[in-house]
Amino acid sequence: MATHAAKRDAGQEAWALLGALTLGQRNRFMAAVAEFDLSPMQAHALKMLDPEHPLPMSDLAGQLRCDASNVTGIVDRLENRGLVERRPDPADRRVKALALTTEGLALRKLVVDRLAEPPEAIKRLSAEDQRTLRDILTRALDA
Repeated sequence: MATHAAKRDAGQEAWALLGALTLGQRNRFMAAVAEFDLSPMQAHALKMLDPEHPLPMSDLAGQLRCDASNVTGIVDRLENRGLVERRPDPADRRVKALALTTEGLALRKLVVDRLAEPPEAIKRLSAEDQRTLRDILTRALDA
């Protein structure tokens, strides 16, 4: 007896396709961060640091969704490379805030620019289809 897969509705199909598209980009992301000799978490940390305003380490931990001990290791490695420095927070000297160094600013720009580059699957879409996709995803995120 043949089994028939339950028919998916459009929302389920869209979700599955979006998952397939993003999952397919994992290797692309890993190659991009490896090119800069960064771990994925180090790359995310660099992206999250505001070039204008030092970020408390506890805030970075929250944004990375990891605990403070993990952030300490990530920051230690970035600091050893001369990309960030720990500074006392002027509002609370017990708090250490992270600031990008000149080298960190330059590398952050390279990382952000590389990761912002859309994959070939998106580039192959017409400009109109890219705008439509952007608008649909924006509406979905705003819902």
